[in-house]
Amino acid sequence: MSLFKARDWWSTVLGDKEEFDQGCLCLADVDNTGNGQDKIIVGSFMGYLRIFNPHPVKTGDGAQAEDLLLEVHLRDPILQVEVGKFVSGTEMLHLAVLHSRKLCVYSVSGTLGNVEHGNQYQIKLMYEHNLQRTACNMTYGSFGGVKGRDLICIQSVDGMLMVFEQESYAFGRFLPGSLLPGPLAYSSRTDSFITVSSCHQVESYKYQVLAFATDADKRQETEQQKHGSGKRLVVDWTLNIGEQAIDICIVSFIQSASSVFVLGERNFFCLKDNGQIQFMKKLDYSPSCFLPYCSVSEGTINTLIGNHNNMLHVYQDVTLKWATQLPHVPVAVRVGCLHDLKGVIVTLSDDGHLQCSYLGTDPSLFQAPKVESRELNYDELDMELKELQKVIKNVNKSQDVWPLTEREDDLKVSAMVSPNFDSVSQATDVEVGADLVPSVTVKVTLKNRVALQKIKLSIYVQPPLVLTGDQFTFEFMGIPRVSQCKFRLPLKLVCLPGQPSKTASHKLTIDTNKSPVSLLSLFPGFAKQSEDDQVNVMGFRFLGGSQVTLLASKTSQRYRIQSEQFEDLWLITNELIIRLQEYFEKQGIKDFTCSFSGSVPLEEYFELIDHHFELRINGEKLEELLSERAVQFRAIQRRLLTRFKDKTPAPLQHLDTLLDGTYKQVIALADAVEENQDNLFQSFTRLKSATHLVILLIGLWQKLSADQIAILEAAFLPLQQDTQELGWEETVDAALSHLLKTCLSKSSKEQALNLNSQLGIPKDTSQLKKHITLLCDRLAKGGRLCLSTDAAAPQTMVMPGGCATIPESDLEGRSIDQDSSELFTNHKHLMVETPVPEVSPLQGVTE
Repeated sequence: MSLFKARDWWSTVLGDKEEFDQGCLCLADVDNTGNGQDKIIVGSFMGYLRIFNPHPVKTGDGAQAEDLLLEVHLRDPILQVEVGKFVSGTEMLHLAVLHSRKLCVYSVSGTLGNVEHGNQYQIKLMYEHNLQRTACNMTYGSFGGVKGRDLICIQSVDGMLMVFEQESYAFGRFLPGSLLPGPLAYSSRTDSFITVSSCHQVESYKYQVLAFATDADKRQETEQQKHGSGKRLVVDWTLNIGEQAIDICIVSFIQSASSVFVLGERNFFCLKDNGQIQFMKKLDYSPSCFLPYCSVSEGTINTLIGNHNNMLHVYQDVTLKWATQLPHVPVAVRVGCLHDLKGVIVTLSDDGHLQCSYLGTDPSLFQAPKVESRELNYDELDMELKELQKVIKNVNKSQDVWPLTEREDDLKVSAMVSPNFDSVSQATDVEVGADLVPSVTVKVTLKNRVALQKIKLSIYVQPPLVLTGDQFTFEFMGIPRVSQCKFRLPLKLVCLPGQPSKTASHKLTIDTNKSPVSLLSLFPGFAKQSEDDQVNVMGFRFLGGSQVTLLASKTSQRYRIQSEQFEDLWLITNELIIRLQEYFEKQGIKDFTCSFSGSVPLEEYFELIDHHFELRINGEKLEELLSERAVQFRAIQRRLLTRFKDKTPAPLQHLDTLLDGTYKQVIALADAVEENQDNLFQSFTRLKSATHLVILLIGLWQKLSADQIAILEAAFLPLQQDTQELGWEETVDAALSHLLKTCLSKSSKEQALNLNSQLGIPKDTSQLKKHITLLCDRLAKGGRLCLSTDAAAPQTMVMPGGCATIPESDLEGRSIDQDSSELFTNHKHLMVETPVPEVSPLQGVTE
């Protein structure tokens, strides 16, 4: 690989968060030493001017302090730097610096140092020109054939060429039809300025024509011009290249005539002096800069072209001779003589990576050692193979998806939910009936004990909860590791106190082994305190109108949850169990348990599955119909276009009426698809709520462990969102089939069956419902969920039993206070505000 990488000779990084472009780099003997050694001059958009003279001790060394000859802050952004004979009365080289509203010419000189600090360099302002128009770029040369001095031409952003004869302003001319400025170059052979207009045309203007044309301040034709004594600015030649140009370069070597090189966005052109194409090369990449730098053989020119793939290509005319990898994307490339080393390639990136490199490769001194031949001991190999198989088997039995690391405390993620809602809700564009949707702020903190390079923080809440921001990237922190942090949101974010109901279509009974607890103690924010402090009935109302009633038995150790909607039972049931566990833990009671002795409500669950699947099928049919109408619409458009283009128009034969009708059908179908998608999203949210409830009841029914419940959740809730390509039904059915044929299988024959690797939308839900029923049946007969088939073993059979009714009680009042719940509900969109997390390293921690 070293053969195709640019060999780093010297490199450095300029400043902090500075920006650079193609005009910010120049190589020349700017201090006039006369030894033929170039200096690197770099200007930045932040206004910093730097001059380097690299002297690496060995190849690949970074910049030393003595390599930087000069660093000056000029305050104004530097658009371009050039070196030439810009001062009258002398042929010494001077530095021209172009700002947006000013042109400055400096002399660079050095003073020999008598102490260890070395030589001292300084710049002196020779003259400056304040510009009346905002500058874009500049070029220089011996305009008009002058000898021993260089003139400067500046192009403004509105298309005006301003010519300066060293210390004095000569004239200004507007380019005809100029809209946006393009790259500018001067050809000394033809004494012409060459640029590329916004019409994607290469244009050439003679200097003499510019000099004698109408002055820029007199854009209207004068009476003298109308009589023929004046001259208008006319172009010498033009060539349409069909794309915007990145840069232009004029070269004239001894072995070849003068040529105009133009680098486009996708092509590379070489033109003759008269505008004819000499050759062109279509590029397979997006170029960033180029430089024609020498002529190796007569009639050919070598060119360096950098691209956005961090590559630098060497072309001899149109033939690719070499390709080398760079550590950055170059925006400017130059070739010069540095430290008696000729042909050094200097590249500059837009973020300040300056590198001096050369092509070729370093010899490799490594030689592979000879392999000693020895006889194989097959007994030892068999023993080693068995040990490795045992290790692999133990790893496969592990429940952990991510491997544990020795330094789990390298990065810690914590989340803190604000105890109060936001004073001004962030849910400004969300409406849920007449209810005001609240928002709460969650503060996420990252703590790292080691230096990391890049970290991406993702925050997720289950729909319909939404976030104000869910992605954050920290450039200074990244290692291939995932750290997770879960948090609970307040129950009041999705639920308000409601009126209890004595009757409901769906009811659940949760049994406990402890005396009933007052609901006022469990839900202090949803009931008013009564005289005896014993509240045994409480109502909840979700945002959107759904009602849930919670009852606590006065005589038995049972709680009942009831609602008109089956899926609404989950949130309150889950919250009740969590708060009961927290309540008894605070009391120091560790043997508290909950159980469910009723039958799992699969029929109600299957109704939600069928409704969700019906919406998926309906959406598929609507999309197919929409696709057909769209094809029909385009076909009618083509026929109408053919009729309109015909020189002998024929009758439309009601094609316009058919087009209008098809258009209305397309709009109606698109609205129907959008409406079905909204219904499908709400149905999927309700289905997930019901799925959580079924998993919760199965866990209480069979007294499943946390690991077994995690397996159920992975099987029943594999998707965070539902799509037509990959839906909930086929994914869950595949997961359940795997469980039934592995850990819940009846025989080894079932374990040997292979699953279909391709998932597609099923014809109906009968097989899925059958597998769900079979899963519950095998769990009831002693099946155990695990990830390894070897661990499957029968358990004591637990059969479902009946449940006694809970007597209704008098209704008690309610009050509002702060509570917390799991981050999930099944109603309209709610808002969670997440500020940009704080990142702070742990103090006093060492490796």
